[in-house]
Amino acid sequence: MRVVLSGGGTGGHIYPALAVANECALEEPNSEFLYIGGQKGLENSIVPKADIAFKSIEITGFRRKLSFENVKTVMRFLKGVQQSKKMLREFKPDVVIGTGGYVCGPVVYAAAKLGIPSIIHEQNAVPGLTNRFLSKYVDTVAVSFEESMSLFPGTKHVIYTGNPRATTVVSADKNKGYESLGVSRNRPIVLLVGGSQGARAINEAMVQMASELDKLPEITFVYVTGNNYYEPTLKTIESKLGRLPDNLLILPYVHNMPEVLAATSLIVNRAGASFLAEITSLGIPSILIPSPNVTNNHQEKNARSLEKAGAAEVILEPELSGQGLFEKIQRIMKDTRLHGTMSSASRGLGKPDSAHLIVTEMKRLSSKQKQA
Repeated sequence: MRVVLSGGGTGGHIYPALAVANECALEEPNSEFLYIGGQKGLENSIVPKADIAFKSIEITGFRRKLSFENVKTVMRFLKGVQQSKKMLREFKPDVVIGTGGYVCGPVVYAAAKLGIPSIIHEQNAVPGLTNRFLSKYVDTVAVSFEESMSLFPGTKHVIYTGNPRATTVVSADKNKGYESLGVSRNRPIVLLVGGSQGARAINEAMVQMASELDKLPEITFVYVTGNNYYEPTLKTIESKLGRLPDNLLILPYVHNMPEVLAATSLIVNRAGASFLAEITSLGIPSILIPSPNVTNNHQEKNARSLEKAGAAEVILEPELSGQGLFEKIQRIMKDTRLHGTMSSASRGLGKPDSAHLIVTEMKRLSSKQKQA
């Protein structure tokens, strides 16, 4: 099968596309791929490392207030459509799939106009602007949250697949996670993640609660600060306490996150869709602190979906404090029944076969096109 992938701007759009490619290569070993991304997105560095052919177009998103820049965006979109059509005619894909970001707009729209079977994947509980636009043209919309299925009126076909990133982590080796961290396998891990760039609010809460960690000596706390906050966090906690607590490990970044997640008993993090897909595929209970700085406040809606199912507890950023966060961690980790209930609820939301479901739909559309 010949597949064009498109998604860009953030890892949350790129890694699901790569998960689909990996699954497709497993199921259809002779598959060939072309990834079309934006000129300035992270996909420029991430995709080539996955040994996938990569091409780029110039595209930007719309500003949410009246601006002459939006006129330029329309012009870039139209140019991007023409560039995409040229790339698609040359590559001759059986199917095109977009996993989010502005770049999907011209690429997937071009595919639809050329009559090439097309799919978009919506990761968040609330659809983004690009996917709402594309849903009128594509053959299939795949969603990460079941309740999102009703948010695409007028779409030809909507399916609930979960997020394909879940497939990547479900087979991760937890022993390698313990080994990479250099911590005991006999102690549960509470993982706190500020994101690749870090999150000021989570960092401040971690600093505030550092003095409380001695109350849970049987637990290893791993805080992934993000590169921006690593040195300041170390210095602040050491100056405050004189030393780091014995059960606290602070890291700037984790390169093998699936393995570390597999070893984790409770996670504190933002509520990006890809990350939620990973933790639910492993059945990890969570305390979610949605970022308020995202379009349509979609992270809170993502988080509330897990909260409603009993898989997570939610703390909004204005309500976050070190003491309050520690008390939640302590209650969940001390109450084995609560932890077990949350874990079961989390696993119940997981879709570890997500990538397979999407590839199955790709095969269906490709086969249907060839028979037409």
